[in-house]
Amino acid sequence: MPKQEKIDAVAELKDRIQNNTIAIATQYKGINVAQATELRSKLRAGQVTFKVYKNTLVRRALDELDLLDAAAFMDGPTAWAFCKDPVTPARILKDFTKEAKAIILNGGVLEGKVVSKEQIEVLASLPTREVLLAQLVGTIAAPLRNFVGTLNAVPRNFVNVLDQIKKQKEEEGAAA
Repeated sequence: MPKQEKIDAVAELKDRIQNNTIAIATQYKGINVAQATELRSKLRAGQVTFKVYKNTLVRRALDELDLLDAAAFMDGPTAWAFCKDPVTPARILKDFTKEAKAIILNGGVLEGKVVSKEQIEVLASLPTREVLLAQLVGTIAAPLRNFVGTLNAVPRNFVNVLDQIKKQKEEEGAAA
């Protein structure tokens, strides 16, 4: 690879790491074409960029970003997944590792910090953004529902008390 292409590749890689929330390193030994196509399709649907870089160029980019610890995740052929949403690529890759044993999660970079394979798996187990938002709305709405129920109970209870007084007066009037 000519020197300018290497410089451009390092600059591209640095840009991807800096402008995405997460960069996940995966090992892909033994993956067949059909599996690779399926994985790329799933990642593309999740708006995840998936690319293979030479390990030497990745080391250089990581060194320039003071993230050289992440270079430990590169053992053999390594592909990188980049995304603004940290959960989506983690979930897609983790699910895919169940189908294809050829893909191995190694670790990555999350918001400028090196993260381990275990931390990425924890990310993958988080609920989706939509589910989290629904849970948040439910949590916010529950006290409001209770408050409205309490407010509705006051006039209802008042009407019940008046009705009981009316019945009591009618019984006293009928008994007299």
